[in-house]
Amino acid sequence: MTYRRWFVVGVAFAVVGALVAAFAIFYGNFSPRGYIEDRYTRAASRDIGRDAIAYTSNRTPSQVADDVTGAWKPADQYVDGSGVYLRYDDDSLVILPIAAGSVILLERMRTAYPRYHSTVGNHWGWGRGSTVRGGGPGSGK
Repeated sequence: MTYRRWFVVGVAFAVVGALVAAFAIFYGNFSPRGYIEDRYTRAASRDIGRDAIAYTSNRTPSQVADDVTGAWKPADQYVDGSGVYLRYDDDSLVILPIAAGSVILLERMRTAYPRYHSTVGNHWGWGRGSTVRGGGPGSGK
């Protein structure tokens, strides 16, 4: 009877594993980064060094932003005449207009925040549910 129980447990794990694998194959990556990689055209000539990886679209920045934010809600968003700036926990997506649509710059927050701070200012916070408190001893307690 013990072998039979282990066999049933093993089969259950195999079925769950197969379902997870099938979901991953059919629905792609599970992040904003993966979403961009799967749906937009890579444009290495528009990269900014090794930090910002570029993709392009023939759609406007607002259309691209609507698509991305419909699938992945950003922690913060800033829009001005220069483009759309989306902040996620670890990544940023900066969507800028070009003659034939948009360039989408995918970059880690550690390099994106200093690069775009003069544009986004304090509009980009530092994370969902941030608990960072300023002040001296006893402050915020």
